[in-house]
Amino acid sequence: MAAQDTVDHKYVYDFAEGNKDLKDLLGGKGANLAEMTNLGLPVPPGFTITTEACKAYLATGREPEGLAGQIEAHLESLEREMGRRLGDPDDPLLVSVRSGAKFSMPGMMETVLNVGLNDRSVVGLSAQAGGNDRFAWDSYRRLIQMFGKTVCDVPGEEFEQALDDAKRVKGTKNDLDLDADDLRGLVDAYKKIFAKHTGREFPQEPREQLDLAIRAVFESWNAERAVVYRRQERIPADLGTAVNVVAMVFGNLGPDSGTGVAFTRDPASGAQGIYGDYLANAQGEDVVAGIRNTVPLQELERIDRKSYDELLDYMARLEGHYKDLCDIEFTIERGKLWMLQTRVGKRTAAAAFVIAAQLVDEGLIDLDEALHRVNGAQLAQLMFPRFQLDHEFQPVAKGVGASPGAASGKVVFTSARAVELAAEGEAVILVRRETNPDDLNGMIAARGILTSRGGKTSHAAVVARGMGKTCVAGADELDVDVPAKRFTVGGQTVGEGDIVSIDGTTGKVYLGEVPVTPSEVVQYFEGTLDPERTDDALVEAVHRIMTHADARRRLVVRTNADTGADAARARRFGAQGIGLCRTEHMFLGDRRELVERLILARTDDEREAALAALLPLQRDDFVEIFREMDGLPVTVRLIDPPLHEFLPPLEQLAVNVAVAQERGEDVAREEALLAAVRRMHEENPMLGLRGVRLGLVIPGLFAMQVRAITEAAVQVTRDGGSACPEIMVPLVGAVQELETVRTEAEKIIEEVVGDSGVEVLIGTMIEVPRAALTAGQIAEAAQFFSFGTNDLTQMGWGFSRDDVEAAFFWRYLELGIFGISPFESIDREGVGRLVRIAAEEGRAARPGLKLGVCGEHGGDPDSVHFFHEVGLDYVSCSPFRVPVARLEAGRAAIETTGSDSR
Repeated sequence: MAAQDTVDHKYVYDFAEGNKDLKDLLGGKGANLAEMTNLGLPVPPGFTITTEACKAYLATGREPEGLAGQIEAHLESLEREMGRRLGDPDDPLLVSVRSGAKFSMPGMMETVLNVGLNDRSVVGLSAQAGGNDRFAWDSYRRLIQMFGKTVCDVPGEEFEQALDDAKRVKGTKNDLDLDADDLRGLVDAYKKIFAKHTGREFPQEPREQLDLAIRAVFESWNAERAVVYRRQERIPADLGTAVNVVAMVFGNLGPDSGTGVAFTRDPASGAQGIYGDYLANAQGEDVVAGIRNTVPLQELERIDRKSYDELLDYMARLEGHYKDLCDIEFTIERGKLWMLQTRVGKRTAAAAFVIAAQLVDEGLIDLDEALHRVNGAQLAQLMFPRFQLDHEFQPVAKGVGASPGAASGKVVFTSARAVELAAEGEAVILVRRETNPDDLNGMIAARGILTSRGGKTSHAAVVARGMGKTCVAGADELDVDVPAKRFTVGGQTVGEGDIVSIDGTTGKVYLGEVPVTPSEVVQYFEGTLDPERTDDALVEAVHRIMTHADARRRLVVRTNADTGADAARARRFGAQGIGLCRTEHMFLGDRRELVERLILARTDDEREAALAALLPLQRDDFVEIFREMDGLPVTVRLIDPPLHEFLPPLEQLAVNVAVAQERGEDVAREEALLAAVRRMHEENPMLGLRGVRLGLVIPGLFAMQVRAITEAAVQVTRDGGSACPEIMVPLVGAVQELETVRTEAEKIIEEVVGDSGVEVLIGTMIEVPRAALTAGQIAEAAQFFSFGTNDLTQMGWGFSRDDVEAAFFWRYLELGIFGISPFESIDREGVGRLVRIAAEEGRAARPGLKLGVCGEHGGDPDSVHFFHEVGLDYVSCSPFRVPVARLEAGRAAIETTGSDSR
């Protein structure tokens, strides 16, 4: 029975009823609040409304039956525990209403603090706080501001402008300088803003405030910024969010109160120590919003030693319990420490590797679990270049290195402008005083984010780390003027479109574009940095985890390489062979003239002469590649694209011929070439005369290539090397095509190989849907299959990759038709099913059939896991992605077998 139809369905849990393993039901925040409660940590009492309630509400547009009564019962229990009633004018209970999905989505959904305050209970709150009028009215203005923006869509900028006006009248830039009378006036101003935009007075009934806030949190699951964030982070759209209703504790009661965020290790580098931010006399939103600059967490030892010592104890307990970096939010209310949240913290790619290795050394996890906790996307980030600095480049400002990387680009001051310029191919740096969730699209589009406020726990820092974007936060030397589209620093003015460079590791900001140098991780893979002789914790951690990944993986990792230089680099990166050598790349440059001779040949002699001229050039290419891959397999794809791609475009050639004729020039050769191009012209060449079809139509073309490959292998072998060629016939759709090519090829191979001992395999590329569906027949003539998933995706979907990605994929992603482009990550249900069918039927017909993949999916982390599941023998990808594929192949293996530590 559907949840919304079940009256007695349990939709609400007290914190003591849950635990950290119930994230699907209670969301991450609710599950972890329950876990801390059960550990005996000081958590304010409260309850969690489940994700099932949210999903039922979103499906029907109304609360599921029974939810209201359960909320009422749990609220009454909370009131009894606290000894206060919600909205009591004399001694009010106030609560916060917070979102909490299964996966952390920082700042993407809604929170409302101080629910329960109204014109009467604000007086009782003041009395409750010992006559602290300022605190009471500050809490009330925060409620109206957050409730108005979150629940009723009142523009947040109007509240912020009213606050700025109040500070200007007071002659201050600090909201702490506003007294009770100032805040009472601000409350009146906020009420007028609320009424103007909603057409009603601010609600005075506490239970109405609570119910509307809960609904707003439910609805925030489908807010634009939440949808964009989920798409960016590949979070499923059908999870829903839980809602946590928690008794308020106050960090804005005075100098002996405050709020902060702590990390058990540095989320930027992974280094052990005390990391975080603290803000006295503030509520939690002040820290993550970055509207006031915080002090380092270490300062709390001086401010409140007792709370500091307690916090360190709780941090150690939580890290030991979760066996991972923990991100903790806390509040101190008049010397009493309260734990408001913990979660396994977001971290940079570097920190992920370092922390995983540290936890292995500390005996908290094993190497399988360490491998599970990192991923290929993080490793790819670590391979990005870093700045190459010399005396010419001096920083103009320094902030907090919030998310590592080296980023240069044009300065922009709004999210919309960042998106606009990025769509035009420009690299941009988004500069803000502080970011907020509405800036998400611009943060995704930008190369890096620079803010003048905030720290490592600000919105900009947390979101940037999650996305792997370079970020410098809290560079307070910058005077950012968003309306004027400029910032000033050190007497210099930087306007929109000017170039800046930011270093997310050091926090330094430079004017102009700074050159980059390879990262230490790339140097390690290149073999120029010995992990045994460096004190670089990151390199040592990458080495240990990659070594374990290689030991655990079943999949072999090859590379796509067309030159000796590419092959050599890929081998240094750990490639175990070449899965795709594209021969068409060998016909470019100076060799185009020979291709033209082949196309223009009118007789067998002319054609054979052109092929004879190409043969030694092809052979030399293969000799170079076989030598670089000494002893490792090399899959050479026979020429695949239509020959007209090697000729000038029809329109351009026709114009050139017409102009030359007009001038009376001799254009006999050009006219012959134009006739050939017209003769070969196709409306849809990607579905026309290419691949095996071309080899069958042009006598001798494939034969020349087979001879060049085999002669090169024999030459390398007789020179003392070892060549392992695999000849791949492209675009086969019927077994008869392959049989015809193989018969001719085997005669040449037998003639050339002689007694050299060279073994040449002949197989095919599975890239036509019909080939996948008749794989059992094709396997009888093929010694291996290599899945060409680029073409298989194009033909399977009926998409032309060159056209559709820019034409309409953006809309498909926006509508949720795609979670990610099928050219980026394998479409498991459709194209993936074709791969599975071909693998199963191919091996049924030929046990031991070698199976690989050589499309771009071979280096995509998610796709590598799929290829492991299907049972392929190897994946092949570009040289730079070889380490990523190695790591993910290892992760796929341990996720199949499991790990004792998890």
